[in-house]
Amino acid sequence: MSAAAVLRILLVDDHPVVRAGLRALLSSHEGLDVVAEASSGEQALELVASLRPDVVLMDLRLGAGIDGAQATAAITARPDPPRVVVLTTYETDADILRAVEAGAAGYLLKDSDPQVLVDAVWAASRGETVLNPDVAQRLYRQIRSPRVDLSARETQIVGLVAQGLSNRAIAKELFVTEATVKSHLVHAFSKLGVDSRTAAVAAARERGLIE
Repeated sequence: MSAAAVLRILLVDDHPVVRAGLRALLSSHEGLDVVAEASSGEQALELVASLRPDVVLMDLRLGAGIDGAQATAAITARPDPPRVVVLTTYETDADILRAVEAGAAGYLLKDSDPQVLVDAVWAASRGETVLNPDVAQRLYRQIRSPRVDLSARETQIVGLVAQGLSNRAIAKELFVTEATVKSHLVHAFSKLGVDSRTAAVAAARERGLIE
């Protein structure tokens, strides 16, 4: 792309106020042109096909229908696809990995400095990868660390611990013995590399295993 070329951008976010703010920011910079806005993943796919933007700014959570990661995967699977930069408030390890695995060229948080966002759009258009520094560290740590897979029951129990339930209350809730609950927690602790209920909840949330 030449220096005089105009970069065509598609905004994908289900919040009109966010889209309006992004449009105002990007349109105030020479060489950036917001060609369209989409409020859903499905609409984003239609606009990518019809308008062929250079860069797509994609939120992860888009309400009903396909989410941002799914839309990103579909967009990047197209011939000669636009570059997709995720711009979101979500930064769990699971969110980051889903976006990167879907083919996103970047991952930024909505509290990023405006100039960082503008620079990231240009960088992505040049084929560079752009990551929020905190996100980059988390991604690097996640790649270096073995993937943690709790069983469905372990995940359920850690989730109930996160809600403040005692082992006895969890046992009553799940119609199992308290010893069974303790056994599942011991296994979950081992997999997460922790030694307490509080640490297990924190680790599970960080990995996106529970909300």
